[in-house]
Amino acid sequence: MPDFFNALLGRDPTRFKANVEIYTWQICPYCIRAKMLLWWKGVKLTEYKIDGNTEARNKMAERANGSRSVPQIFINNQHIGGCDDLYQIGNQSQLDSLLAKLPIKKN
Repeated sequence: MPDFFNALLGRDPTRFKANVEIYTWQICPYCIRAKMLLWWKGVKLTEYKIDGNTEARNKMAERANGSRSVPQIFINNQHIGGCDDLYQIGNQSQLDSLLAKLPIKKN
């Protein structure tokens, strides 16, 4: 469905090349809001739904420097933070440049 809207809105789905990962809970309004911003920009992302999964939440917290709230967002393995952090860097015009960077290949 996002590809349909990307074409309809004239967005180039190859514009953003970053590897975007987001840890979410299904009914979390902040998770939904963060995904909507990324979706609106045409970003393809990997979503980890961690509802009730203690092991997955612990893994997320380890990656997120101890943060246990959702969402937790990573761009090219760089911890961005939560929904408010995502919108803040979007308002500072830093989000598009982060999303345009290619992920660093690991050997």
